[in-house]
Amino acid sequence: MSDIAGVRLLGPGQIRGLAAELGVRPTKQLGQNFVHDANTVRRIVATSGVGPDDVVLEVGPGLGSLTLALLETAGRVVAVEIDPVLAARLPRTIAEFAPGRAADFDVVTADAMTVLPADLPVTPTALVANLPYNVAVPVILHLMTHFPTLRTVLVMVQAEVADRLAAGPGGRIYGVPSVKARYFGDVKRAGAIGRNVFWPEPKIESGLVRIDRRDPFGTDEAQRAATFAVIDAAFAQRRKTMRSALAGWAGGAPRAEELLREAGIDPGIRGERLDVADFVRLAQAAGTDPVATR
Repeated sequence: MSDIAGVRLLGPGQIRGLAAELGVRPTKQLGQNFVHDANTVRRIVATSGVGPDDVVLEVGPGLGSLTLALLETAGRVVAVEIDPVLAARLPRTIAEFAPGRAADFDVVTADAMTVLPADLPVTPTALVANLPYNVAVPVILHLMTHFPTLRTVLVMVQAEVADRLAAGPGGRIYGVPSVKARYFGDVKRAGAIGRNVFWPEPKIESGLVRIDRRDPFGTDEAQRAATFAVIDAAFAQRRKTMRSALAGWAGGAPRAEELLREAGIDPGIRGERLDVADFVRLAQAAGTDPVATR
C-alpha cells in the first residue's frame, strides 16, 4: 500500500482480498481487469491533469484502485459502476482507505452507455477511467455527447483502440472512432500501460488516450448527429470512393457527388483521406435534404 495526504492506495493483496470478500471473479463480459499498482494509477491521474477544482467522472471503478488515486488530487469524484456488488462496496472502501475524502465521493449504479447528467449528483468536468475494452469507444462518444461540461478526458483502453482513436487522416487505422473523437477536440496518445499491473493479467496491451475538449464545431446536437451519420456512411465501405460510399446516404451517387462538390471535396477521394472538418462541411451541405438527413 501507499499513503499520500491521508489516502492509502490498493496493492495486489488488498485487490485480491476485496475480490474474495465479494466473491468477485473478473469476467471478460464486463471487461474487468483490476489495476493493482500504485505508481500506475498515480501516473494516470497525473497525465489527466485534474486538480482540486475538478469533479471527476470515473466509469467502471471496480474495486477502487483508480478512485483512491483520484481522491488524492481531484476535488470530487463520482463513479458510475454497472455491477451492483462492486458499487455497494465502494463507499466502504473509500471510508476505510481515504476517510478524509469520503464526503467527496459518490457512486451511481448505472450503465455508462445510458447514463445522463440528471443521473449524477454533481456536474463533472473531467472523465478519467480504465474503460472496459469491449465498449470503450461507444462509452467515450456517449459521454462526450451528453456531458458537455467534460473538458478533459483521460482513458485507459486497449492499445489498438488507443491507436485508432489517436490516428490521423490517411493512415490504415484511421476510421470512425478517429473522426468522431476529433469532433469534440484534440486527441492524442498519452502513454502505454504494461500488462503486469493488472489482475488478472490481460493478454492484450493497454494505452492511454487524452482528449482536450475544444468543441470546434459548436455544440448543436442536430449538426453532430448529421456529421456522425456521414462519417458512418463514408467508412461503412471504406475502400470505395466517397461518391460511391455515400450513394445510399445521399439517395444516389449523382446526388452524393453534388453534395461533395458543394462541400469542396473531390468525389473520387476515399473517406480515410478526409478530416473531421470535411465531414462537417458535407453534413452542412446536405442541410435539410430529405434523404441525406433521414
